[in-house]
Amino acid sequence: MLKRIFLGLLLVLLALVAAVAVKTWTTPSQQLAVAPAPKLDIDLQAAAKRLSTAITFRTVSSLDDPAANLAEFDKLHAYLAQQFPKLHATLKKEVVGNRALLYTWAGSDPQARPVALMAHQDMVPIAPGTEKAWTVDPFAGEIKDGFVWGRGTLDNKSNLFAQMEAIEQLVASGFQPRQTVYLVMGDDEEVSGLRGAQPIAELLKSRNVRLDWVLDEGLLILDGVLPGLSKPAALIGLAEKGYGTFFLSLDTAPGHSSMPPQRSAIGSMSAALARLEANPMPGGIRGVAAQMFGALAPEMGGVNRVMLSNLWLTEPLVRSQLEKSPSSNAMLRTTTALTIVRAGNKDNVLPGRAEAAVNFRILPGDSIDSVEAHLRKSLGNDEIKIKRYPGNSEPSPVSPTDSTGYRAIQQAVRQSFPDVVVAPGLMTAATDSRHFSLVSDAVYRFSPLRMKGEDLARFHGNNERVSIANYGEMIGFYHQLLRNGNAAPAQ
Repeated sequence: MLKRIFLGLLLVLLALVAAVAVKTWTTPSQQLAVAPAPKLDIDLQAAAKRLSTAITFRTVSSLDDPAANLAEFDKLHAYLAQQFPKLHATLKKEVVGNRALLYTWAGSDPQARPVALMAHQDMVPIAPGTEKAWTVDPFAGEIKDGFVWGRGTLDNKSNLFAQMEAIEQLVASGFQPRQTVYLVMGDDEEVSGLRGAQPIAELLKSRNVRLDWVLDEGLLILDGVLPGLSKPAALIGLAEKGYGTFFLSLDTAPGHSSMPPQRSAIGSMSAALARLEANPMPGGIRGVAAQMFGALAPEMGGVNRVMLSNLWLTEPLVRSQLEKSPSSNAMLRTTTALTIVRAGNKDNVLPGRAEAAVNFRILPGDSIDSVEAHLRKSLGNDEIKIKRYPGNSEPSPVSPTDSTGYRAIQQAVRQSFPDVVVAPGLMTAATDSRHFSLVSDAVYRFSPLRMKGEDLARFHGNNERVSIANYGEMIGFYHQLLRNGNAAPAQ
């Protein structure tokens, strides 16, 4: 009897091993086989100088003061017109709202659905007290050691100027796109896009414009960041998480610290927040995350290929490993972040009010309502009042990978960066592109920036910079993407 059981288990094990091996080695690559694009003939040093000059314009946006730094935006607009004269002589330019820009490049085929490239003019300020941590003056636009340095070089003037450089080249060559191309350049992306990108999307809708696809800033070319992948990975964002902030307040009777009650406002709020943090929303390798790993698995080696090719079996183990890293954990679930706590103003007075703010980045499939229900249940204290932030937004729709837009972007990436593999991904931060689901079902988020793990902290951080070599690749990418629009994408 035991021998039969042992043999049965052995057969099951062998069958399982065989199934895993077959699934691992027969899962086909999803990479397009295309020839590298010819190197673009461009004066790269001159292009880098144009970008570096743009960094000196302090186009820092403000949530509370829409008129802040308008003179700096005006300087940038004048500089764009001066440096890209052929573009400005050919494309129609409109200023929307305060200083957002909309350019229209008329296509040769009025029946072809138009497309849009997006970038933003504004940038975040330098955190007070961190100026000395910079290697260079963050607003000097210095060129040093093969890099253009300064605030906005990564986020997002490199995208904006690379698009301008590519189009200036194309116009000079006599190229006209088959599809009408819109350039959308918001002036308040860093503080919501409600004054720039959203009004532009609404303007296009009022003109009955329906975009075939949209490409905005977003995920990157990650080099050495994904374990088990020897090649850099270009991740194209299919969606972005929603934004949900909730303000909490708890009122109790104030009093003297010499006679504290059993439950204070601070203690009760702290206990509730601890319960919330200990109870994250459920996660899993599904949706966009599953698509990403499905595309990357055939490109990996060793045990990583085996594990990711057989998530039907290995998902719990893989998930437990991904949850250990904040960046990969964010791909799997709606995240919970305790961001503000306030209570008390004197050491011998029991405060009568404790306040807190909790920020959730909402995974597609969850909603603001479901997050609030989770919040109420996890806090476990009905006396805590909950108020929603008016600027909350639902997760974006998930754009398809079988669209002409995704294939066109994938093709241009493979042509411009022959050493990379391409996969879909999820944008965990917010971009202006979320406003464009109003006029398109295919909205993608990708910045052609090569980034190593240690470079990721430069976004909104110290020593922001872009390599001149990579900047040349960025210009080439947008040039190739637009040229590809006049031919059918590779299959």
